[in-house]
Amino acid sequence: MISRKYTEVVVVPLTAISLAFLAGALFILAIGKNPIDVYGVMLQGTLGTSYGIGQVLFKSTPLILTGLSVALAFHAGLFNIGAEGQLNMGALAMGLMGWWITATWPSLSWIIVIPLCLIAGFMGGAVWGFIPGWLKARFGVHEVINTIMLNFISLGIVNYLVMEHFHIPETIHTPEIGPAAHIPRFDALIPLFSGSPVNASLLIALGIIVLSGYLLFRTRLGYEIRALGFNPPAAEYAGININRITWVSMALSGGIAGMVGMNFILGYKYYFEDGFAGGVGFMGIAVALLGKNHPIGIVLAALLFGILSQGGLAINTQVPKDLVEILEAIIILLMVVMTEIFRRRFSHQKQIK
Repeated sequence: MISRKYTEVVVVPLTAISLAFLAGALFILAIGKNPIDVYGVMLQGTLGTSYGIGQVLFKSTPLILTGLSVALAFHAGLFNIGAEGQLNMGALAMGLMGWWITATWPSLSWIIVIPLCLIAGFMGGAVWGFIPGWLKARFGVHEVINTIMLNFISLGIVNYLVMEHFHIPETIHTPEIGPAAHIPRFDALIPLFSGSPVNASLLIALGIIVLSGYLLFRTRLGYEIRALGFNPPAAEYAGININRITWVSMALSGGIAGMVGMNFILGYKYYFEDGFAGGVGFMGIAVALLGKNHPIGIVLAALLFGILSQGGLAINTQVPKDLVEILEAIIILLMVVMTEIFRRRFSHQKQIK
């Protein structure tokens, strides 16, 4: 008999993905195209060329971080919908730090500059994550409402600061950071990725995944976070300070989201640009959901959504690229529905026994 864990972690996500692509095939047939041809073009445009692979990895990098951000909060029983705002605050802090420090001390080594930029990004997101965490812990205000509202507030703050104080004239971006703050692109080392913006921030993101996995499953803090998520009254009875763990979890979640900017700012464009995120913070919810809040699952889910994002561009000449959004939405809906069906069925079988 297939175990409950295997069914929930493997069977349910794979079934949701398969049914979504089947539904996509019906959509393709409805507009008079051949699904095999369209999916073949998608596969060729993503995994069939070195450039496509590079684009997939580049687009997957921020999703790894936003997915992990949402998942960490989930482990504490918190629903962080504010990754979009947190990553914007972190990215702006990262871009301004990179610009200021390289302009002030142009001869400073990258060994100092890059870590300072990453710390600035983490702290910018962490502060924005701490606010709803503290409000939840102190006043019991639901974090969903707080994080949604803080997304709009961060958008306004970032837009004001960039357009009124830090933008280059006739642009919507900040001044460029100096070379010492540049994260190297893979195509500088591996010709295979020539022309693709994928860069070493992918390796940093994977390192954060490993550290977060260790934190969650091998440390006392991680145990307290997961205990809070499993059963808050039991966690409090066991002596865990649930108020402290609440705001710590949200601050860590926001800090991870704040690191997203390194992919674009330090490794690609070398400046902060208003609107660069493009909703990747909200996509982190889907990544965490599909990855079952586990670090390995998050990486795999981020790669899938990276493939879909790049695949939408590849198939745009044959079918509307909205097909990708349809697939993403169906995957999410099926994951929610099938997970609930599975849990109810398991609960019913347990009651019978």
